[in-house]
Parts: sequence; C-alpha cells; structure tokens
Amino acid sequence: MPSRRGEFTTGRHCAHRALAALGQPAESILPDARGCPEWPGGVVGSITHCDGYRGAAVARTARVRSVGIDATPGEPLPDGVLEAVALPEERRRVGDLLARWPAVRWDRALFSAKESVYKTWYPLLRAPLGFEEADVVFQRPQAPDSGTFTARILPPVRERGFPQELTGRWLARDGLVLTAITLRPAG
Repeated sequence: MPSRRGEFTTGRHCAHRALAALGQPAESILPDARGCPEWPGGVVGSITHCDGYRGAAVARTARVRSVGIDATPGEPLPDGVLEAVALPEERRRVGDLLARWPAVRWDRALFSAKESVYKTWYPLLRAPLGFEEADVVFQRPQAPDSGTFTARILPPVRERGFPQELTGRWLARDGLVLTAITLRPAG
C-alpha cells in the first residue's frame, strides 16, 4: 500500500503544478466521499497515477466542462478483468483489434478509456456510472501507437445535460496506455 499512497501523493503534486501553470493559487485538493478530487472554483481537472506514471490535467470551466485522463501499464489485464469491465461486443472488438494491431494492449486501452469516461462523467453528475454503462469503440488507429475512441453512454442522460456520446484520444507508448477526454461547453 505504501507505493499506492506515494502514487496518490505525487499525482496531487502534478495537480498542484498544473494549477500553478493556470495561475491558480496553491490550495489543497481534497478527495470527496468517493475519492474524486475537489477542484477549486472555476477549474476542472483529472488526476491519474499508476506504476511508473503520474499526471494531471486542469482547465478553466469557461473553456472546458469536464476532463478525464487515465494511465495504465501496457500489459495484459489480469484474468477475469476484461470480462468484468467489457460488454460482450466490446470484448469481440478488442479481440479483432488485437489480431490486427497486436502491438497495442487493447484490453488495457478499453479499461483506461472507461476510466476516463467515468472521470469525465462523475464531477458533473455526481452519480455512479458502471463499466457496463458505456460502450467504447476505437476508431482505426491514426498512427501505430495513437488514435481516437468514442464512448456511448447507455443510460439516457441528455435530459441531465450530459452528452450521450464522448470522444477521446488514446496513446500507447513507453510501456503505458494513456487515454483522455475533454468535454467542452455546449454551444
């Protein structure tokens, strides 16, 4: 557990540096009841940490409604995890992607994309979103190690002011898979 605590601490350090780059005064970024960061007024952000990587992204609410980032080791998911987080159609698509582009850990990319979806969703709606409630589709890679994805939110959410579909980017490099989603203001 000490290494996880260290990841948490250095992730918060990245967030403070990102806030400083925005010109925000230093203040604590405390977790809410679900462990999600509480950002200063007028700011949205996301923190990620895994073995070998820590990062944060922040933006002003005038330009970005929400942001979600995730990083994960570029290794196969442990047994049973893909079945727990992926819809049957997603598992089929992951298998197809692995057959066509085996250099990318598509199971990890899917897991990471769903984490980014949740990190984009939760600060706005403050409601849980299960892995099975987002259907992620990766578009044909634009380069061997990067591309885009869409995530369709399966429960109806438009009436709650959240889009039914999100678009994100992924990168697989240096032993990591990273994903990010930026949700811009409507209009």
